[in-house]
Amino acid sequence: MEQLQIMGILNVTPDSFSDGGKYHALDDAINHAKRLVDDGANIIDVGGYSTRPGYTEITIEEEISRVVPVVEKIAELNLGVDISVDTFRGEVAEAALQAGATMINDQWRGTFDDTILDVVKKYDVPIILMHNNTHGIYQNVVDDMISELMESVQLCKDRGIKDENIWLDPGVGFQKTRDEEVEIMRNLNKLVEKGYKVLLATSRKRMVKELIGKETTPEERDPATAATTIVGINQGVHAVRVHNVQLNRQLADVYMKLQGDL
Repeated sequence: MEQLQIMGILNVTPDSFSDGGKYHALDDAINHAKRLVDDGANIIDVGGYSTRPGYTEITIEEEISRVVPVVEKIAELNLGVDISVDTFRGEVAEAALQAGATMINDQWRGTFDDTILDVVKKYDVPIILMHNNTHGIYQNVVDDMISELMESVQLCKDRGIKDENIWLDPGVGFQKTRDEEVEIMRNLNKLVEKGYKVLLATSRKRMVKELIGKETTPEERDPATAATTIVGINQGVHAVRVHNVQLNRQLADVYMKLQGDL
């Protein structure tokens, strides 16, 4: 079994729920990217559009102006990691890939702006399809999540995107109740069984807060987030997206070595 891939979160927004404003300035963003790599990140996920509750809508031009300089600088530094851009807009994806990004993380799984799929095909890079919808009503949350993700997989295949460039994310924190999210966590293996790389993104989210059972700051949720990483490893996920890379890198490597998987 290969080493769990760690995607480090780099929000270059003023209003993200956990670290909004911390890395909005270019120098701060680049220094944080270096720290994430030093801590063991394999992927840096750059996001210029916050989706926290009550987020502010921004233009495509504003998103590009936030993301592209950071991507360019990280690419110039040649840190030996993939550079992902967290966007659902085709124009932003194209600008980021031109600037040196190597993968796209689409929280609307290609359904908000389907031109993003043409961009991904053009540059022959991976795309992460995150489960999200507008209704939030499920007959069976696990089955419905998988079915809707597979619809997006078919959209990718129809555009000529290769299977190895398709990743899936069950979408913890998006249009689901906490009970539904726990159900998904207990059945990640069913998504893994579809044969695509699976990214698990639970870091500091409300599900983690509610499982802890008391008021916590986002940073105080890191140990509990690491527990979700173990659940992901046990069910075969390929990668986790986290704020605290060092904690999850050490936990994943030691746990997998003890299990005989590394």
